[in-house]
Amino acid sequence: MAKDNLPNSSEEIVEQRGIVSNQLYKDGIVNDSLGKDHIGVELLSVKPEKLYEAISTLKRYGFNYLQCQGGYDEGPGKRLVSFYHLISLRDTEEIDEIKEIRVKVFLNRDSDLSVPSLYKIFKGSDWQERETYDMYGINFNDHPNPKRLLMPEDWRGWPLRKDYIQPDFYELQDAY
Repeated sequence: MAKDNLPNSSEEIVEQRGIVSNQLYKDGIVNDSLGKDHIGVELLSVKPEKLYEAISTLKRYGFNYLQCQGGYDEGPGKRLVSFYHLISLRDTEEIDEIKEIRVKVFLNRDSDLSVPSLYKIFKGSDWQERETYDMYGINFNDHPNPKRLLMPEDWRGWPLRKDYIQPDFYELQDAY
C-alpha cells in the first residue's frame, strides 16, 4: 500500500476490516484482513502462533464446521500457505449474517514451517493436515498421527511445491 493511501486513524483501520476480523480484533486476536474472495467470503490472516486461539474463537462465534484445510505454494522462493475454510451449520447469535470465513497462515519457506494442529477442535482435520504435510512439508504440531498419507514413508521432498525437482527414477517397492 502506498504511503499516501495509509489510514489516518484507528477508526479507518477498523472500517477496512471485515466483520469477523473486527470481532476477533476486539477479542484480542491480532489478524490481518485480506478483503473478500471472488464470491464475497471474508478472508483473514493470522500468525501461526495465533491460529489455534483464532480458530477456537471462530468456533465459539458459530463457525462450527471445518469444510476444508489445505495448503499451496505461492511460487519458488516465496511463501507456503496453510488455509482453512470454516462454515456455520446453524444460525448464530453473535455474527448471524456471516456463514463462511477463510483463514490463512503464511509461512516463509526458509524458516519454521510449523502451525498448530486443529485436531483437538475439529477431528476432521486429521487427514487434511496429513495431506498438506505430505505435499508441502508444513508440520502440524500436536497432530496425533503425523505420518505420510499419500506418499511412501521414505519419500524425499514435497511433490506439490513449485520448486520440487522430480527424481529421475523411483525405487520400485514390493506391491504384493
